[in-house]
Amino acid sequence: MAYIEKHHSESGCILCEVLDQSDSPDNLIVWRGSRVYVILNRFPYTSGHLMIVPYDHLPSLHELDPETRSEIIELADLAVCVLQEAYHPQGFNLGINLGEAAGAGITEHVHLHVVPRWMGDTNFMSTLGGTRVLPESLADTYQRIRQAWLRQST
Repeated sequence: MAYIEKHHSESGCILCEVLDQSDSPDNLIVWRGSRVYVILNRFPYTSGHLMIVPYDHLPSLHELDPETRSEIIELADLAVCVLQEAYHPQGFNLGINLGEAAGAGITEHVHLHVVPRWMGDTNFMSTLGGTRVLPESLADTYQRIRQAWLRQST
C-alpha cells in the first residue's frame, strides 16, 4: 500500500504512468490490446498474479464503453489459458474491487485481477506473519508469462 500511495501522490495514477514505457520487466506489461493491457501485479498474491487494465482512466465498469468491457473479459479468458500453461494452477480468482471499502488499492482506475490459486497456497507466513513468499522474481514471472502469452495469442 505504501508503494501505491507514494506513487499516486507523486505522479498520478500508476496504472496510467506505465503506459509510456516500453513493455519489459521494468513496467511489467505483458500484453497490450486495443482498449486494455495486461500487467503483472507488482505486489502479487501468488506467482502469476495479473491485472487487466483499460487504457481509459475511469473508476468503474459502467463508465467504460461496451467494447472495453468486452475486451476485459476476453483477455481475462486468455489470461486464464496463459496462466494454466505457465503455472498449472488448480484454480483461479478473478475479481474487480470497486471502492476502498471493497479492497481497491487504486480506486480511480478500474482493473480486473486474475490470480492463479493452488490448494494450500495460504500458509503460516501469510496467515500469521502477514508476509507472502513467492518462488520466483517478478522478472522471471514476466518472462514466463510473456512467452506463454505470445504462444497462446497466435
